[in-house]
Amino acid sequence: MDKVSFVIPCYRSELTLPGVIDEIRETMEGLEGYSYEIVLVNDCSPDGTLQVVRGLCEKYDNIVGVSLAKNFGQHAALMAGFRHVTGDIVICLDDDGQTPASEARKFLAEIASGRDVVYAKYLNKQHSAFRNFGSRVNEIMTRFMLGKPKELYISSYFAARRFVIDEVVRYENSYPYVIGLVLRTTKNIGNVDVRHRQREVGHSGYTMKTLLGLWFNGFTAFSIQPLRFATMVGVLCAASGFLYGIYTVLKRLFNPAVPMGFSALMSAVVFLGGMIMLMLGLIGEYVGRIYISLNNSPQYVIREIIGQKEETNES
Repeated sequence: MDKVSFVIPCYRSELTLPGVIDEIRETMEGLEGYSYEIVLVNDCSPDGTLQVVRGLCEKYDNIVGVSLAKNFGQHAALMAGFRHVTGDIVICLDDDGQTPASEARKFLAEIASGRDVVYAKYLNKQHSAFRNFGSRVNEIMTRFMLGKPKELYISSYFAARRFVIDEVVRYENSYPYVIGLVLRTTKNIGNVDVRHRQREVGHSGYTMKTLLGLWFNGFTAFSIQPLRFATMVGVLCAASGFLYGIYTVLKRLFNPAVPMGFSALMSAVVFLGGMIMLMLGLIGEYVGRIYISLNNSPQYVIREIIGQKEETNES
């Protein structure tokens, strides 16, 4: 009998989390050949989510709660959950009820057919226009920076075999990005069609700042493409400046009456100066993250384990 571990990062979900757990229990009780556990990771939610997690852990003996000391973000919360799973298959889903747990059987069937990882492909996303824009940018970024196949759809609702999760948790640097870790572990990844529900309570915790931080994690932790892009832009700017210089000299030789172009010169200086500062900032971002990683800054810090004996305080 295979064991399925559900990992759910929890933030501002005191009203939705009980419903998600009920749906998981109903779904898994209707499947033969599987046992299951649920790992709830409270990402220092400011509402009553922690109390709800405590109540669920007391009510059900196959639920474990992990409470983080501060808000580390969704991907750090997933890493914390991954280090507490005991199942053969791990399924990650959201705490807001928009990713229906009843669709878990589709993931398990696809895993049983031989896939290592299966992502949900939403037939009709019910996110806001802002979230849909963020998802589109993330799609482009993962394709060009991380080598994601064009036909593969990436989402927060996915299932993976245990060996994939074991490889993912070997990553101990400060800025985890689960999608990048999965993509570098295996190419045997598929999709299943999943319906996406309307949000019934509250609003998304993703802001522009959060999304920008997530994108930076993705391409600075798992790709050097931005540095290569910076090199190409530098070469193009240098070549353009050289050709423009030749053009200016020739124009002056053939028509001495042509005035020297102060405006063009200032535009070129401002443009090149801006590009240099941009590239230096990009390099600084890489160097800063290396510095933080060398200082052993933790991915997350666990305040409390609920439902089992505490094993560790930080990672």
